[in-house]
Amino acid sequence: MAHALLAAVAVLIIACPCALGLATPMSIMVAVARGASVGVLVRNAEALEALARVDTLVIDKTGTLTEGKPHLTNVRVLEGAKLAANPLLSLAASVERASEHPLARAIVRSAEERKLPLAPVTEFQASPGGGVQGRVLGKQILAGTARFLGQQGIVLEAGGDSDAAESAATAISVAVDGRLVGVLSLSDEIKASTPEAIRALREGGLRVVMLTGDRREAAKSVAAQLGIEEFEAEVLPQQKTDIIEKLKAEGRIVAMAGDGINDAPALAAAHVGIAMGTGTDVAIESAGITLVKGDLRGIVRARKLSRATLRNIKQNLGFAFLYNALGIPIAAGVFYPVFGWLLSPMIASAAMSFSSVSVITNALRLRRSPL
Repeated sequence: MAHALLAAVAVLIIACPCALGLATPMSIMVAVARGASVGVLVRNAEALEALARVDTLVIDKTGTLTEGKPHLTNVRVLEGAKLAANPLLSLAASVERASEHPLARAIVRSAEERKLPLAPVTEFQASPGGGVQGRVLGKQILAGTARFLGQQGIVLEAGGDSDAAESAATAISVAVDGRLVGVLSLSDEIKASTPEAIRALREGGLRVVMLTGDRREAAKSVAAQLGIEEFEAEVLPQQKTDIIEKLKAEGRIVAMAGDGINDAPALAAAHVGIAMGTGTDVAIESAGITLVKGDLRGIVRARKLSRATLRNIKQNLGFAFLYNALGIPIAAGVFYPVFGWLLSPMIASAAMSFSSVSVITNALRLRRSPL
């Protein structure tokens, strides 16, 4: 009875799942702290674990690959418009002032820099991914993509946005009282860190796909500069989610990186949503991972951290299982009939504590993981 009682107590102590219970949460906790130290905020552990398996990265252009600070480069007034450049910009800025889109803010900022008057707008309407419309000084103003104006019944000029000098610019067409009167061209610089980040991601085996609501010429120019072979242009916000779902249906593990309100549904639909810390609150809330400074090199760091974390978790679990696999038979007295060995509950308790300490120590190694 005494031997049986000692063996039972020793087995219970050895079988205590402390090490197993600590294996995963300790690694995740240390990894989250390590990520925060390099500007990668992890919202949930599932996103961090899934990132290691991601094979396709879908990236929004404006504000993610680019600075997200477009500036007006040209105001082109069409022949016969009977309107000068400054009055055209004034009307466009007046209607765009009610919009929160980065392009709208750039147009308004340019008008303010030129000290142009901005009139109140009434009957304002915004079409996500398309443009805006409203009444300014009694005139019906439309400003947006050529497709948006075409949907409103505006007759577009042939080849109106195909000037070679402006092929890489974003074009905002402006119509007054149902007639196209001009085109505003805006440019957005690529982030200095983007080329290095894209190169590292491609070298890491990721398939990179760029999505943008911008026209094809502008998207093609940015893709060529960054070496991105796959891109989709003139994509509406709801279409981004459809593209994500299509990639998932192909068996791809998809991560989506974006910064705007329009990107939020796609961020939520992807296996891993990655938001820019410089973007909108809605995008950040929809993502599992946030890059504090909006630097895409943070994705490279996050992938390294994800892989290191999974390795660490496997090491912890392996150690805990090995400890139990060896300790429980000994504690049960498997060697007692032959060698007379019986594990003391005190030694079992010390061994259990050592196992937990070992798991914690191994998890803390993530603090020095190179990212």
